Amino acid sequence: MSQGKPLEDLTYKVIGAAMQAHNALGPGLKEATYQRALSLEMEKAGLSFETEKAVAISIDGSQVGRLYLDHLVEGQLVVEEKALSHLLTQEEIAQVITYLCATGTQVGLLLNFGRKRLEYKRIFPPKNVGRYRERINRYLATLRQTVSVNPLSIR
Repeated sequence: MSQGKPLEDLTYKVIGAAMQAHNALGPGLKEATYQRALSLEMEKAGLSFETEKAVAISIDGSQVGRLYLDHLVEGQLVVEEKALSHLLTQEEIAQVITYLCATGTQVGLLLNFGRKRLEYKRIFPPKNVGRYRERINRYLATLRQTVSVNPLSIR
């Protein structure tokens, strides 16, 4: 494969693994089933990945929650799986863009297993990530020490 787009070879391998999973299972199942099947196929393809990768959500330096990436492949490709009967919308694409900005990764792959044919989209962060990050500051991962605000005294 050529190197025209960032991570083109890696996305090609993940799309191939997703096609294997979709061909084996077909549409109509739960997202978690496709996630496990994709993990199995990526493992067969020799790819390293993390499932349900947690990313902290912070507001003004305080952690308030987490985002969970369906897969983070080779530490650099965000993969989000869906099992939707409709075509992918701007809402699902925006979710992946948020993940890219929150993690600083350069490429996302959005997969929809819920249709007769596997639907996939390569997604890239906005050109001005800095301005986008200002708007989604609450989603950025930050390291924070856990401190009890109202500690209970133990007697």
